[in-house]
Amino acid sequence: SRQDPHLREVLRFGLCCRALTLLLQARASLLDFSPLFFFFQALFNLLIPDHAADAFSPPRLTDPGLWDLLVEQLLGGLSRWDAEHFLFIAERGYLYEHNCAFLPLYPLSLLTTAWVALWPFQQLLCLRSRLLLSALLLNSLFSILAAPALFQLGCSVLRCRRAAFLAALLFSISPANVFMAAAYSESMFAFLVFTAMWQLEKGQSWLSGLLFSLASGARANGIINSGFILYSSCKRFALQLQVGSGSLKKLPLVWKQLLSVASSALLMCAGIFLPFALFQYYAYVRFCDPSLEEPVPKPLLQLALDKGYRLPSTQGIPPPWCSQRFPVVYSYIQDTYWNVGFLRYFELRQIPNFLLAFPVTFLGCWAAWTFVITNPRHCLTLGLERRKSEEEGKPRAGFCSSAVFVYVVHATVLLVFGFFCMHVLTRFLGSSSPVLYWFCAHLLQEHEPLLWNEGTDGQTTAPCTKKPGQSPDSCREGPSGNPLMKLLLGYRCITPLSKCVLGFFLSYWLLGLVLHCNFLPWT
Repeated sequence: SRQDPHLREVLRFGLCCRALTLLLQARASLLDFSPLFFFFQALFNLLIPDHAADAFSPPRLTDPGLWDLLVEQLLGGLSRWDAEHFLFIAERGYLYEHNCAFLPLYPLSLLTTAWVALWPFQQLLCLRSRLLLSALLLNSLFSILAAPALFQLGCSVLRCRRAAFLAALLFSISPANVFMAAAYSESMFAFLVFTAMWQLEKGQSWLSGLLFSLASGARANGIINSGFILYSSCKRFALQLQVGSGSLKKLPLVWKQLLSVASSALLMCAGIFLPFALFQYYAYVRFCDPSLEEPVPKPLLQLALDKGYRLPSTQGIPPPWCSQRFPVVYSYIQDTYWNVGFLRYFELRQIPNFLLAFPVTFLGCWAAWTFVITNPRHCLTLGLERRKSEEEGKPRAGFCSSAVFVYVVHATVLLVFGFFCMHVLTRFLGSSSPVLYWFCAHLLQEHEPLLWNEGTDGQTTAPCTKKPGQSPDSCREGPSGNPLMKLLLGYRCITPLSKCVLGFFLSYWLLGLVLHCNFLPWT
């Protein structure tokens, strides 16, 4: 970062946004230096009191001390909704069946940090308080580091540093911001996935596979990333076949290359599936073996009776999923506890959630449509055909670059699945795919005149599109100043489209903090 001013600015801006997020999320502050900050805290908590949500809320088994109460008061907003599951798993393990919907890498990271990095505070703070502090430290670290990883990925894929720079800055004010800050696995997942994608673009396939494997240990949708490994291997092999003549003498060499590519790709994909598969086996052993019983504290046992939560070996009767041919607890929990399934959320009472998901749904569809109509032949050939522009060394730059194809497909698959099977699309896409940030950066650069005069160096790649009125400088190397701050400070002068894009990011960034931290539903 010392050599790259853009990377330094991405880190600086990400750090500032994370600090502001934590300040707004805190319920009170001993360091009350800012009257404005105190005003916002009082306003949020008076106007929007905590919602009485029917969410997982286990009882505390130890009496909190003075410092524990202070930590809970400051960081209690980090433990809302699903965050309570992660904190409970880190503290008590997988005690209830529905806890198994949350994969173990993030809770293990919280527990390790609480016992190792925060070991000096064990006399002052109980384990839960240290877990909350661990969530603060880890999520801040991962969300800040995910932005430069996205920048590096964008430079490799978009071949347009200005677009990559703007996209990385947009990530710091992501609409899924609250889930990057709360005790959720989104920030860890985003960092691992963006870094893995970047390493794959650099040709570091095995390192990429390792990072993708770690990501699948954090979130179940990480197993979909095996498609990147498969596509990269297929594309590399297909392009090799198109180089040189098709002499029969080379046929044995082709088969040898095919076997080598296929075996390495399948091995890496198996590694990506392994953490998820191992956890399903762990859940099977824990909940389906009637001989395994462990003492359960009475308050937690009473909670299970009151709420209908299943404990391991409840009355010696295994749960229904244990008798399935492929006993996968994850899909059973999603189906039974959260009613996740095809068209199950298409109900009148879910209309508010669909409205909350509309902006990201619209942007995702628009991004896919823009790429398809710009690259129809590339989409029909699945990007496996060598293009003339690539042979001439002048590939198209920006969002419409041919290298974006696999990322658009990935984002579209997530979007279609999320739309028809669940309603948490904003954080689902915001932490899993770079396309949302790339496309919004593309819209701002293509249609915002305020950004057109920033280019200084010569153009090194072909422009993204050739629409009339488009700025010819859209992919030139710009100055290291913050273009996002330039747009925000000149908000009254920017185009309506830019106002809509920035308005979406900023409103969801702020509303998510206000609503989620007060136990109100958020996408």
